[in-house]
Amino acid sequence: MRPTAPLILVAVLAAGSLTACGGGSGSDPDTVKVAYNRSTDNKIRFKDRHLEAVKKQFEKAHPGKKVQLIPIQAPDNDYATKAQQMMRSPKTAPDLVYEDTFRINADIKAGYLRPLDDYLAKWDAWDQFVDTAKAAAEAEDGKTYGVPDGTDTRGLWFNKKIFARAGLPADWRPANWAEVLDAARTVKRKVPGVIPLNVYTGKAPGEVAVMQGFEMLLYGTGADPLYDTGAKKWVTGGRGFRDALGFVETVYGEKLGPDVSDALDPNITTHVATEWFPEGKLAISLDGSWMGQNWINKGPKEWPDWSKELGQAPMPTQNGQAPGQVSMSGGWTWAIPQKSKNPDLAWDFLKTLQTRENAVEWAVVDAQIAVRKDVAADPRYLRSMPGIDFFTKLVGVTHYRPALPVYPQVSTAIGEAMETVTTGDGSPEKAAKEYDEQLRTIVDGAVADK
Repeated sequence: MRPTAPLILVAVLAAGSLTACGGGSGSDPDTVKVAYNRSTDNKIRFKDRHLEAVKKQFEKAHPGKKVQLIPIQAPDNDYATKAQQMMRSPKTAPDLVYEDTFRINADIKAGYLRPLDDYLAKWDAWDQFVDTAKAAAEAEDGKTYGVPDGTDTRGLWFNKKIFARAGLPADWRPANWAEVLDAARTVKRKVPGVIPLNVYTGKAPGEVAVMQGFEMLLYGTGADPLYDTGAKKWVTGGRGFRDALGFVETVYGEKLGPDVSDALDPNITTHVATEWFPEGKLAISLDGSWMGQNWINKGPKEWPDWSKELGQAPMPTQNGQAPGQVSMSGGWTWAIPQKSKNPDLAWDFLKTLQTRENAVEWAVVDAQIAVRKDVAADPRYLRSMPGIDFFTKLVGVTHYRPALPVYPQVSTAIGEAMETVTTGDGSPEKAAKEYDEQLRTIVDGAVADK
């Protein structure tokens, strides 16, 4: 999941994007309407440019057919709400929608999306997609509802200049959580005035905090730490859950992280990428593979020397236990709404988006980790970004969030638990107990809905 800074209120968009749907998806059988999330940072428009280029390709190859792009400029949570509102009615439903794998199963359960299996069975390119990526868009009914266009991985980014001042190595590779915290304590002691360690936390940053912060810790504590796939049960806040919260509590309790007010700011990802790292104010951040995208190709913050000044290290498991490293992966998919009146035309546009050339182009401009074997082997992809090889190798130790409809509610409960220990309002034990209570309510509600 790629964070965007929540600067635009979704209410402001109501008169724009929804009105742009005009007479509805079925009003013109020769037009495919494509809804997607536009970054709230007005300096970031590479997705818009990419889609415009593919639109031109499609219209040239399909005389008489048109593509109407419907950008929704909003934070991720508001984008999802807006897209869901559009998909509820055939009058406003787009023909193709950009879906976060984090939310796709909730939208499948709500009846917003249609299965793509009949299309996929006749599409040779589907064999190029890796199995883990295919599974990210597969529902409990065994059908596939989206085509992924990339993924991401996560690890530790660190400032080599700050490390040198602190006497820490430029090839830093912490073996366990204790060594991560020790490095942060060393920075605090020897390089005052900088933020030693950023771990995203709390409710306001949303899934950024849960996935990049908490789950990067939790999945380093043991097998099936959040959802037991064998038993088909959500795991309560046990030892690993409390230990992950304890790490967060240590970061903020010892003032190794940002000020709590900054940590709970929904714009924190923007601060990290465009201020704290480029300005030498942050030593370590538990962050994503796409970070370099902010500093190259006329991104929001030009920083020519970033690849020399920053290093990357895998996030270790709690005690260095096998496999020794941990990562989390997300990603987005293209899906066709159930109430689309032009699904065949939408599929044709999706195939144009996913030609090998366009798939490589998107992986490069969006700093994606490839989910297709042909893209991963492409020389242009392999040269696209300093560190791309490092983050691609993390796919071997990565985890995906439980692809279940109630996961967004579980994520919200985790964010609240993180905030409790970050602000000092409760211990990991208290926060875990409150999480368990919320989890029972979520699970009971899901059972009642069946």
